[in-house]
Amino acid sequence: MSTRSFTLVFSIIMLFFSSIQAQINLPRPSTNLRCMSGRQVALTDIEVRWGAPGVKGREGKIWGTDIANYGFMVLGFGSDSESPWRAGADECTTMSFSTDVAINGKSLAAGKYAFFIALYPDSSILIFSKNVEEWGSYFYRPEMDVLRVTTRQQKNQPQSIERLQYVFSDQTDSTVTVALEWERWRIPFTVGIDVKQTTISYLRSKLSSGLGFDPPSLQTAAQWCLTNNVNTDEALRWINVAMDPTLGGVQSFSALSTKAGLLLKKNNTSEADKMMEKALDNATVLEMHGYGRQLINQKKYKEALVVFEKNFTKHGDTWPVHVGLARGYSGVGDLKKALEHAKKAQNQAPDEINKRSLDGMIKTLSEGKALAQ
Repeated sequence: MSTRSFTLVFSIIMLFFSSIQAQINLPRPSTNLRCMSGRQVALTDIEVRWGAPGVKGREGKIWGTDIANYGFMVLGFGSDSESPWRAGADECTTMSFSTDVAINGKSLAAGKYAFFIALYPDSSILIFSKNVEEWGSYFYRPEMDVLRVTTRQQKNQPQSIERLQYVFSDQTDSTVTVALEWERWRIPFTVGIDVKQTTISYLRSKLSSGLGFDPPSLQTAAQWCLTNNVNTDEALRWINVAMDPTLGGVQSFSALSTKAGLLLKKNNTSEADKMMEKALDNATVLEMHGYGRQLINQKKYKEALVVFEKNFTKHGDTWPVHVGLARGYSGVGDLKKALEHAKKAQNQAPDEINKRSLDGMIKTLSEGKALAQ
């Protein structure tokens, strides 16, 4: 092989191995830990990724210095942009949200964002930026900001945090507090979720897939809408599809009663009543008992007694028919019959928990008092 040919082959081989090396992420030494933390609130996934520097003996010399600068400043190293603090170390801190959220009450669309903080002595401006590839905040551009929102830091915390961390706390069904904690500062903000809207969007997405042909999935979606009193028009379409004969024509108590409830929401009372009658004809003893208890909770005592009596006619002398009748008769004021059925139910009680509950019911009725409903 000629010298020229050898040189050409060697160059190609080196180029090949250089390409491979560029694709491999090897461990790298760093004094800053690469961290991630996340939380799910309702159907929303929240994730934070950051570099975690240490205090390393610099307590009292962190905030408002070149470590965590106040406001916006030119950081140097080839950057001439006035930049906020990177809210971490090394690469930019990022936050991602799988659905739309609200940060301290201000709307932020689903997505991944670079997260910066413009620090000041008594308050801070949280900045969410579209540029998630930048190194720290050296090349920060304000025109890439999607949201700025103010929060107040909590200073002089009793315990000094050595490594910068993001923690989640005070979670509810629709909110969670996210806080940056480092040294003796804590910078919190609230992430809020519109649970109903995000759930509806989730259901629509799922039911546009193959699950749109699955009666149990359609029924679950419709039932959720009924329970939460939202999206009832679409929910009625979903339950109608679930009951379509071409998909098997689901005629269960759950499906039929869901449709009855949705019809009632549309003020179609006559059709709702017919559908509920059909549902009860398809109900098990426990389903019928549960529906009667639901009516009791709504203080519809006469209607509940009708259901409990129908349960007895259909299923006979079985558990928990007499429990329902005891509650039904108590609701309409017939305590004598309520006591009679409570005693029958006690003889059928399947476990100690139910026996103790019935002991209490019998004692209350024997004293001439109606049952607490």
